[in-house]
Order: sequence, then structure tokens, then C-alpha cells
Amino acid sequence: MDPVMNRIMQAQELASSGDRAGARSAFENVWRDVGTDPLHVVTLAHYMADVQDDPADELRWDLRALQAADSLTDTRAQEHHSTLQVAGFYPSLHLNLAADYNKLGRVAEAHEHLTKAEDAAGTLVDDGYGRMVRGGIARLRAEFDRDH
Repeated sequence: MDPVMNRIMQAQELASSGDRAGARSAFENVWRDVGTDPLHVVTLAHYMADVQDDPADELRWDLRALQAADSLTDTRAQEHHSTLQVAGFYPSLHLNLAADYNKLGRVAEAHEHLTKAEDAAGTLVDDGYGRMVRGGIARLRAEFDRDH
């Protein structure tokens, strides 16, 4: 496994265990060294967004992740794991952006990204990850329909 991805996964383990501040610090350390590899950037930014306390900071990191995904190729993703396809990143990326914009009261942008997440969800396989993302999309859609 590549050393940058190892460091990202170690930081994510901190986040998963509830140590958001420790994870944020570890992600910041990796960010200084991450370079321009879109796989590293999309992965780090996607996880870094989740440990932000300020929704505007979360949005900035999620936008970085989306921008990196737009320059990522399936070939590069599959160098990390043979089953990865870039199209499978978009449902989660757009879901996160929809949630960010919703938290910030930016309803039109939230709706736009929620629709993009729904449209992209067909790329997800029926596994734990796919069910988790589709469930998140459905929950945000229900919340959005109820509140707007």
C-alpha cells in the first residue's frame, strides 16, 4: 500500500474512534505532504471535511474533494484497489456537498447536489458502502422535502 494512503487511513482511524481533533491534526500533517495526486487529494479532503467543526470549512474540504475527483482516472484509482471506479465516488461527494449547503442555508445549491447524488447513485454496488450512501441520500431527501 502506498505510504500516503497509509497515513490517511491512520488519521481516519482516529476520526472513527471519535478523536476528531487528533484526526484533524493528523490530516493537516498529511496535507502538507500530499502533493497533487488526485487520489490522495480526494481521499484526504473527503475525510478531512468530516472532522471540521465549522460547516463553511467542511464545505471547502468537500469542494476540494470534488475537484480532485474530477481529475482522477479509473486507472489511478485502480492502482490503489482494483475495483475502484471514479464514478462510484460521486454519490458520496455530492451527498456531502448537499448536506454542507443545507447546513449553511444555501437551499438551491443543496438541492442541486442532492439531485446529483441521486442521479449518480446508480453507480453504487449493493454492498455495505453502497447501502450506506444510498441511505444517506434517502435521509437527506426526506429531511429536505420535509423542511423545504
